[in-house]
Amino acid sequence: MPILLKILAVFSSLIMLFVLIGGALVTKTGSSLGCGREWPLCEGQLVPSNFNFEMIIEYSHRGVSGLAGITVLILAIWSWRKIGHVRETKFLAITSVLFIIIQALLGAAAVIWPQTPVVLALHFGISLISYAAVFLLMLLIFEVDKKFDADSLKLDQKMRFHIYGVIIYTYIVVYTGALVRHEKAFLACPDFPLCSNESIFSLPSTFIQWVQMGHRFAAFLLFVWIVIATLHAFKHYKNQRVIYWGWILSLTLIILQVISGASVIFSKVHLASTLSHATIITLLFGVLSYLVLLGTRSTRHTQK
Repeated sequence: MPILLKILAVFSSLIMLFVLIGGALVTKTGSSLGCGREWPLCEGQLVPSNFNFEMIIEYSHRGVSGLAGITVLILAIWSWRKIGHVRETKFLAITSVLFIIIQALLGAAAVIWPQTPVVLALHFGISLISYAAVFLLMLLIFEVDKKFDADSLKLDQKMRFHIYGVIIYTYIVVYTGALVRHEKAFLACPDFPLCSNESIFSLPSTFIQWVQMGHRFAAFLLFVWIVIATLHAFKHYKNQRVIYWGWILSLTLIILQVISGASVIFSKVHLASTLSHATIITLLFGVLSYLVLLGTRSTRHTQK
């Protein structure tokens, strides 16, 4: 496999990660209209003459997103030509390009026309799918030279349920988290883990408190589900190490995600905490996406 293709694959995955982090940074700093309601121009210019903080953040995000679009397109075409014989390649190549186009259009629409937080929250979810497709393309490229046990997996029905169910539910949790960000509901509940630690029976009293607590409850269920799936992998899949370590990595990331989520509250929405929260969930989604890919390759078997 050409070393330049591998380098491009790694670079594309990293820049897609930066796109997601940059989107979170734009929202956190209130820079979504840093270039006004113009796209792709910024205040009517290709390169503005006078920059302010919000304009720098928004303009940089647009630049990184544009670079990501170019690199992903090249990666998709090159991967199609080099490893098009691998079953998943063409689907992932099309998905990566299609969703980065949708992502760009949603970003442009958010700038040109006012959008509700419910609609704006979709942007992160679309970006996540685009990232996952590029990430999986990268793994396929490296698999060609060194196949793990990825083509000889045997998964029981319970493991399949965990793999497919967890990633679908993770996407829902991601949406609730994006809704918290766009509703500016980070500190709607100043305590953790309850909205108010004064009483365990106190319920949210406002819409944004329900948004915040709804996300926390959904995230808690995701944490529990990943723990259960990891225990199942630990008990039955020690000999299938790609599944075994995939769930251990997922558990590690969800623990870090819980910690980063709590730190967002305790730090009063410190920028580093917010960006780490977005980064960790992106990495978790990538790992879960790979488990899904492995699940589509596996054969069924019954375990006692």
